Amino acid sequence: MQLTGGLPFWLIKDGLLNNYPKLLENTETENVIIGGGISGALTACYLTDAGKPCVLVDGRTIGLGSTCASTALLQYELDTPLHILQKKVGEPTATRAYQLCGKSIDTLVRLMNDLNFKDFEKTGSLFFSTHHSEKDFMLKELTARKHAGFKVSLAEPDELKKQYGLNAQYAIISEEGCSVNAYALTHALLQHSIKKGLRVFDRTCIKDIQYKKTTTLKTLDNYTIKTKNIINATGYEVVNFIPKGFVDFYCTYAIASEQSSEEKQRWKDNILMWNTDDPYLYMRLTNDNRVIVGGRDERFSNAFSRQSLLDKKARQLQKDFEEALSGISFRKEFAWSGTFGKTKDSLPYIGAYKKTPNTYYALGFGGNGITFSVIAAEIIKDIICGKHNADANLFSFDR
Repeated sequence: MQLTGGLPFWLIKDGLLNNYPKLLENTETENVIIGGGISGALTACYLTDAGKPCVLVDGRTIGLGSTCASTALLQYELDTPLHILQKKVGEPTATRAYQLCGKSIDTLVRLMNDLNFKDFEKTGSLFFSTHHSEKDFMLKELTARKHAGFKVSLAEPDELKKQYGLNAQYAIISEEGCSVNAYALTHALLQHSIKKGLRVFDRTCIKDIQYKKTTTLKTLDNYTIKTKNIINATGYEVVNFIPKGFVDFYCTYAIASEQSSEEKQRWKDNILMWNTDDPYLYMRLTNDNRVIVGGRDERFSNAFSRQSLLDKKARQLQKDFEEALSGISFRKEFAWSGTFGKTKDSLPYIGAYKKTPNTYYALGFGGNGITFSVIAAEIIKDIICGKHNADANLFSFDR
């Protein structure tokens, strides 16, 4: 599946950060991770830090799937507001999912500091509505988040305009959030894990898996990898391994502005912003003082139709930004699109799937893909190390 279109900003900015070999011989290992994006890299980091031998393979060059197209707003908020998710899946499950995402942000910040990785910013998150009619909705969400233990406050039009330049009626301001360069972080994680014994092979596509006592993966070039465990972190290409129906596919669009020569902040605290619309608009700043705007999602049909809409979506996103933050200039330099998946309950799928033995899935679908991937790495590490994880059932295929 072609997962991106246009010119993803991170790929243009950083280029091909590292070279990894192609698998050109038969090999064996205890654990094989399929997928060299941020999900696979995080899982590899957790497993190698736990002393578990791993091989990671990807059919593309590392990071050139969905990861290089990610706008990488790290939030504890799921695509479904908490008070609504509580009605869908129950209060304990919904609340715990939100709390785990909040914890994942802190975990990832600590990990990035340990790696001496600099291309991120710890900030807050601002969830806003432009509709007078949504005051009750916002108050319900504010109450649910407070009860879940989050530090949140409600802001109204005058404060939003004065503090953030934002044209909105209401907003929930959260202290917890982060923005990151997910593409560069993927490479940093893999380089760290290689020092711990990880072997990484890109341009190594798996064409067949034989599930026996010893599981055998066969590559497109007819080399084999014998292993005890498979960790599938292929993201939206998981339909190549399990039946359709677990996830619906969409394409999202994003634009990045020119770099600003002004040193002053574009808006207060460089806070992440997203709104209540469906599909929602989301905005962030980069370390080199650009604005990234994303949204205008469509159901995915094929790569051609996604690409044909790119110019139109880019114009719409720029207009959306100018309406929301009318006092801030925006001149588009890059535009791109990416494919992503949504589950019916907005939760990821993590763990075993009964039709594929000896295989564990790290599938962080939705707008929380990176925070979900941290959760998945922790759960899968515990499973492989023989430890109980109390949260594993929340995200199982049997939920």
